[in-house]
Amino acid sequence: MSGPGTAGTGRFAAHVRGARESGALVVQPRMGFAGAGRMREGLRAVRDVAAPTAGTVTVDSYTRVGEYARALEALRSGTELNGFPLVAHGVDGTRGVLDGLASADFPVQVRHGAARAERLVATACAAGADATEGGPVSYCLPYGRVPLRESVRAWSRCCELVAARAEPMHLETFGGAMLGQLCPPSMLVALSVLEALFFREHGVRSLSLSYAQQTHPGQDLEALGALRRLAGERLGGMDGADGAVDWHVVLYTFMGVFPRSAAGAFRLLEESARLAVRGGADRLVVKTPAEAHRIPTVEENVGALEFASAVAADERARARTRPVPVPGRYGVYEEAVLLVDRVLERAPTVGAALERSFAAGLLDVPYCLHPDNANRARAVVDPWGVLRWADPGRVPLPRRAGSGPEPEARGPVGSRRLLDMLGFNARRFDAEDVLGRRLADGAAA
Repeated sequence: MSGPGTAGTGRFAAHVRGARESGALVVQPRMGFAGAGRMREGLRAVRDVAAPTAGTVTVDSYTRVGEYARALEALRSGTELNGFPLVAHGVDGTRGVLDGLASADFPVQVRHGAARAERLVATACAAGADATEGGPVSYCLPYGRVPLRESVRAWSRCCELVAARAEPMHLETFGGAMLGQLCPPSMLVALSVLEALFFREHGVRSLSLSYAQQTHPGQDLEALGALRRLAGERLGGMDGADGAVDWHVVLYTFMGVFPRSAAGAFRLLEESARLAVRGGADRLVVKTPAEAHRIPTVEENVGALEFASAVAADERARARTRPVPVPGRYGVYEEAVLLVDRVLERAPTVGAALERSFAAGLLDVPYCLHPDNANRARAVVDPWGVLRWADPGRVPLPRRAGSGPEPEARGPVGSRRLLDMLGFNARRFDAEDVLGRRLADGAAA
């Protein structure tokens, strides 16, 4: 592997690679504040955590959908925003937030959610951000009604902006976190790999592939293994040597309905940190126990980062004496590789292949209401937490996986069942908290 200072990879990739070589997990918050001073305060606190961290500047909702004038008006009037209005602050204002904080030891990523992101990405590039995230599918389908073909063209230009910068900028695909939950792992893995191939097609040489924790630890472990395997087959080695891309895998702590109890939330975060280590992820984007109630404070973000890092270190120490086998019973790799191959067969470019595959229903994200998504496929969480296809629609699956749904996956998915599935992790981890308190009360009696 090339060293941290290797030309052409950029300091975000070098920072993650350095942590990997030292046996550590990079932890990162999802944090954004409207004011420049508050944003700097948050970044400084994350930088000073006693663990390898990456900084985050998460933009606000107005900026995400291109309503820059409303974001600027809110900033000037002091109206509360749910993130940093990067375009309203402009290049100079954003650079002022990053100067003296962003560095080789603490790279900063801009996270946003925009389908038409050219102006936002151009501002981030010019301001000196080390990384951003997105993708033509993952930043289009969940967030609005921008036509997929427009998002593909917009993200082609975004990739070219990233690739053209003198100091290499890192780009993370959000494909493995589509809708946060209720999308089968094989579809998440396939979309993550396809968007990574799209990035490479447009000149990006430093990228990461994402996966979001779902509802079953064994299935998630298998999905991370499938993602790493498929990325290695399609993108090559992980160090960017010989013209290949430099890539790594990032795991998101569960992005759905969070446990309401602090103990339940910490248990969910613990499970994600252990999963990241067991599954070979190099970076973990964490959530905090405040997620079920409000936007977390800087202090709560720092606490979650410290907790996740400590759990990851504990899990790594355990793994030295008790290696964790990667299960293969759920067929995630077999489904994902078939999906990727079938999509790429449809057109000479990845962008065109994505458009045609969604139009044909070959790619179909369950419960996604975007007009360019067929929304025929359905998935269910079974009683054990396994996320299964209930009806794949036109999505091609291997015969073993697609011969028919398991008995527990059958039946209509009405609103009550959908809400029940969405709350699976919240109930599971809150129930652990209740049981733990009952046992403690019994022992004290």
